[in-house]
Amino acid sequence: MSSEPQSMILAILNAVGSGLPHLLLQFLLTLALLLAGMAIYTLVTPFHERALLAKGNVAAGTVLAGAILALAIPLAALLATTFALLDILIWGIVALLIQLVTLLVVSRVMRGLAGMIEAGNVSAAITLVGVQIAIALLNAAAMVPN
Repeated sequence: MSSEPQSMILAILNAVGSGLPHLLLQFLLTLALLLAGMAIYTLVTPFHERALLAKGNVAAGTVLAGAILALAIPLAALLATTFALLDILIWGIVALLIQLVTLLVVSRVMRGLAGMIEAGNVSAAITLVGVQIAIALLNAAAMVPN
């Protein structure tokens, strides 16, 4: 084996060795933000997702899945566009707060939302999810550097 392919392999291994720990830190921080966001989200929603899911409430499952996506979209944009852990932390918290405010605003505009979700009203759930994902996409786009 010649020296050139060996040095290329060593360079690749060195790059992986130095970059992988930082990548894992970024991913774990982003995952922790997502889990924290979901925990807070389930605390502030006007209905009890776990109980509704246990009863097979499709509307509650739709809302929860939409919330997970809506929280993950801006976090994914951060992960893709920044290298600094502090940026991910600060802007990740901002993204989560925006999603929580979105839930509160939609709950105020759609009076009786909790009752609709508890009753299994999938159309109400889809409306909430649509707004959450739309805000998440705008939020993610705003976080991408120009």
